[in-house]
Amino acid sequence: MWSGVFPAVTTKFTEDDKLDHTEMERCFSLLMDAGCDGLIVAGSLGEGPMLSHEEKLAVLKTAQGVAKGKPVLLTINEAATRDGAALAQQAAKAGADGLMLVPSPIYHTDPEETVTTLKAVAAAGDLPVMIYSNRIAYRVDVTSEILAELASDKHFVAIKESSDDVRRTTDIINTFGKRYDLFTGVDNLAFEALTAGAIGWVAGLVTAFPKETVAIYKLIGAGRYAEALDIYRWFRPLLDLDVSTYLVQNIKLAEVHEIGTNDRVRLPRQPLRGDRRAAVDKIVRDAMASRPKLPVL
Repeated sequence: MWSGVFPAVTTKFTEDDKLDHTEMERCFSLLMDAGCDGLIVAGSLGEGPMLSHEEKLAVLKTAQGVAKGKPVLLTINEAATRDGAALAQQAAKAGADGLMLVPSPIYHTDPEETVTTLKAVAAAGDLPVMIYSNRIAYRVDVTSEILAELASDKHFVAIKESSDDVRRTTDIINTFGKRYDLFTGVDNLAFEALTAGAIGWVAGLVTAFPKETVAIYKLIGAGRYAEALDIYRWFRPLLDLDVSTYLVQNIKLAEVHEIGTNDRVRLPRQPLRGDRRAAVDKIVRDAMASRPKLPVL
């Protein structure tokens, strides 16, 4: 059902902490113009836990307006299953193409609880679901055993594999074949996962560098691994910014430099400052100064 580069988009705010739909339209359009294959709103990078249900649905609508018919997924990352189910129903009514579903972001569910909550939210929305497996950030591991329990449920069509263990890519393919559309969700493991058989990339730094991200994906798909690896090696210091407690601030600062936007975030987050800001500034500026020429695709 899904494949390609799906940016986990950032949410833009005005100076008075309202949603900046005009700026989001501009930034999301840059992604689609660069050849991205879908959009995911209100995820971790999109500051989803800091948004109300109404705000999440509003960002969804903005993304739908510029997606050019490509899929737009809404992230469900609610602490309570009933709240996730309610938002899933609202997303369906709003015309979302699918959901990216976090099992349990606050309470660390055991395997039985994980299966139960995933099935309940998926049934409520009755939409295609990408399971977000991230044992590092959310401490809930969607293992192969759990995927096996979910395999008979038609709602579950894809998995965003963010366990930080690239061996999982092969494990999932060996166990399930093509049952799940397998996406990598860790920017600085993307080359490794895509060359091992993942068919999609839920990407973060793509919001600042969409052309380079799309080029890596398409070159790998064409078997042009050496060319993809050259770009990936240049990209790695930037991609490492995605694997951080400060990933939102890091990537929004990269966007400031590359696409001329702002780095406003919602409290309790604050924009980077001091030595941390200077370090990220240097990484981004150095990369921009040495960026490779992209091959013809």
